[in-house]
Amino acid sequence: MTELAAAKAALKTQAVETPSWAYGNSGTRFKVFAQQGVPRTPQEKLDDAAKVHEFTGVAPTVALHIPWDRVEDYAALAKYAEDRGVRIGAINSNTFQDDDYRLGSICHPDAGVRRKAVDHLLECVDIMDATGSRDLKLWFADGTNYPGQDDVRARQDRLAEGLAEVYGRLGEGQRMLLEYKLFEPAFYTTDVPDWGTAYAHCLKLGGKARVVVDTGHHAPGTNIEFIVATLLREGRLGGFDFNSRFYADDDLMVGAADPFQLFRIMYEVVRGGGLTSEVAFMLDQCHNIEAKIPAIIRSVMNVQEATAKALLVDRRALGEAQASGDVLGANAVLMDAYNTDVRPLLREVRGEMGLDPEPLVAYARSGWGERIVAERVGGEQAGWGA
Repeated sequence: MTELAAAKAALKTQAVETPSWAYGNSGTRFKVFAQQGVPRTPQEKLDDAAKVHEFTGVAPTVALHIPWDRVEDYAALAKYAEDRGVRIGAINSNTFQDDDYRLGSICHPDAGVRRKAVDHLLECVDIMDATGSRDLKLWFADGTNYPGQDDVRARQDRLAEGLAEVYGRLGEGQRMLLEYKLFEPAFYTTDVPDWGTAYAHCLKLGGKARVVVDTGHHAPGTNIEFIVATLLREGRLGGFDFNSRFYADDDLMVGAADPFQLFRIMYEVVRGGGLTSEVAFMLDQCHNIEAKIPAIIRSVMNVQEATAKALLVDRRALGEAQASGDVLGANAVLMDAYNTDVRPLLREVRGEMGLDPEPLVAYARSGWGERIVAERVGGEQAGWGA
């Protein structure tokens, strides 16, 4: 198989998971901006996600967020998704919106609050069982705002204890994906602030525990591709939450702020053998002012373009330049791939997959946007409060 044929084969099997919450209303910390046609139920979110997959061909799974996507019958919800050509992906927990979690959840100083948080995580594993989901994704808003507010070491002990209980509940083939975040909402200490903390906990838990890299959760100047390369080398990269940020955790469309960074990340994924189902590629974005479904389609395409460029890096030439100490030559090999216009290649790939070469044009032509505006009148739109 030629290098080009191998790249095309990889692009055809790539999978990007879309998040249910991206289809609902969202906004800033001060205001949620409502849009017409927004889903009112988890089922309608799946309807929209199915359209993204229909026009991109590489978005076969949908991440759920509990309790935002809570239903009475999760097996029926999984069947609903399957009937529309998609599947349920990661189950995301929520231990950050209840008043009880003001001082933390799984790390809270009160044992009763910690019990409530762990019980919620165990409920999420039950939902995984019912939906066939593989991954439990955990992000904690836990931390402190003031020096002396709580015992930093004791909070790590509580975190380890809670994670261990949930880890022990995982079934065959299920995984725990632990996400980290530099700061916010806690401003003095955050209990899982970086990849090293997440990695340390995962090491103690066992092989089913992996680290999630959210591309917006780092200090300015952080070399995210180094983190990716290291976690892949250690076999502990569980997945991504793709988005972009200009200042902090903006959750903008992936590739919007720094497409070159996305390319560098995807090169390390390709280089490290991470372009497999073992690494979950999920979007984690909130589309506040732009149309939601087109923005998600565009985001999937951005990931595809970065991946295509990473696949086109001349690995042999790069290795030779690196081995000979040719600094500029090695950099030029990477830049040649990055500067390649891969849109014609991706149009060709989509055509071979039986898809319209232009997903956004095809979606606009489908009339789905106008249909959901007309049909989704009344009821309560999905979204999160601010």
